[in-house]
Amino acid sequence: MRRARPVPLRRRGASPSRSPGYLKKEKTQMRLVFMGTPDFSVPVLEALVGAGHEVAEVYCQPPRPAGRGKKDRPTPVHARALELGLEVRHPVSLKTAEAQADFAALNADVAVVVAYGLILPQPVLDAPRHGCLNIHASLLPRWRGAAPIHRAIMAGDAETGICIMQMEAGLDTGPVLLREATPIGAQETTGQLHDRLSAMGARLIVEALEGLGTLTPQPQPDEGVTYAAKIDKAEAAIDWARPAAEIDRQIRGLSPFPGAWTLIGGERVKCLASTLAEGQGSPGTALDDALCVACGDGAVRITRLQRAGRAAQDAAEALRGMDVPKGTKLGE
Repeated sequence: MRRARPVPLRRRGASPSRSPGYLKKEKTQMRLVFMGTPDFSVPVLEALVGAGHEVAEVYCQPPRPAGRGKKDRPTPVHARALELGLEVRHPVSLKTAEAQADFAALNADVAVVVAYGLILPQPVLDAPRHGCLNIHASLLPRWRGAAPIHRAIMAGDAETGICIMQMEAGLDTGPVLLREATPIGAQETTGQLHDRLSAMGARLIVEALEGLGTLTPQPQPDEGVTYAAKIDKAEAAIDWARPAAEIDRQIRGLSPFPGAWTLIGGERVKCLASTLAEGQGSPGTALDDALCVACGDGAVRITRLQRAGRAAQDAAEALRGMDVPKGTKLGE
């Protein structure tokens, strides 16, 4: 099997060296393998197809039981790939010799990986001529790992972004070809930031593929490494004794999934959006009739919520069918 050789890349914006053999290249279409699974990955697949690249195969996670009937449901990437007329594979592992041989036989120029969900063994990383490029939703080396969008909001980061990374065996440790930062809005939720970063990643991977051979991969620094651990549902319960700033970030960072929750009149309610508010009081106490809630320090106003078995609603709409007067104690 051919081992991927380092691509002679340059810094973004630098002038290419002029040699006797230098010719300005036209836009290059590549034969690629796409590897992704959730909604975040779909705009990337669409952008690659729209840019005219040949998608030799799409890899995603297998269909899994979902819905009331628990019937197998294809993943978002699987469903969209079929609509686009693309071939789809969903192996449960890439560790077998057969799976690796099947991947190598695709004879790809490059593999594009975004939220795929399986570890890529070294023979898979080495198979495409230009290796495997990963779209990661953080400013590496900050927030390597599974949940970078959630963690950036929950930590109170002022900005995040997208990195296009040359993959290697370590967890999100490879050199970065392109990066772009974006501020995190004061009221932005993970769901909203997810959609913005997905679109950004789709744009940047097309740019990166056009620039292969002219972009210089930058090794990640050893300083500033943090890990974005997978979200545990145990993190979703709101402790109103915590400072308002932390609770606001928890609510926004866990929206829409799994959803930070509290008890209101004994009913478990998900809080899906919030803002910091003026006020002080006993933690968990409603300070008015519009869901301004006292915290250990300061207050937050819940602006969107979801009751059990119902659709998400803006707070004003939800309160028309839910009595939460001033003085109500949340969390009990």
